[in-house]
Amino acid sequence: MTKRDLIEEVVRAFPRYSRRDAEVMVNTVFGSMVDAMRHNDRIEIRGFGSFVVKQRRAREGRNPKTGRVVSVAAKRVPFFKVGKELKLRVDGKVPAELAPATAAAPGGD
Repeated sequence: MTKRDLIEEVVRAFPRYSRRDAEVMVNTVFGSMVDAMRHNDRIEIRGFGSFVVKQRRAREGRNPKTGRVVSVAAKRVPFFKVGKELKLRVDGKVPAELAPATAAAPGGD
């Protein structure tokens, strides 16, 4: 799914908003996420996953074309950790808390 597909999905789900309004909403959400990660904040979306920024230390790497050793500077990289519910849904399983409740036997446990 691309950003454009996501905008179209918002327009389909909320027809009262124009495509331009949906684009502003999607861009605002993504912009807020980038700003939060830029400030080292953790983003947690329940049932989906969390985004964190991890620090990678400086190291020596190798240029794959020439084989020469190059130094790679330390950097911060975004990292996504998938949530349990999303993992189950992608696997085609329904999380227990979303499964229909089974009727308990009267006078049971």
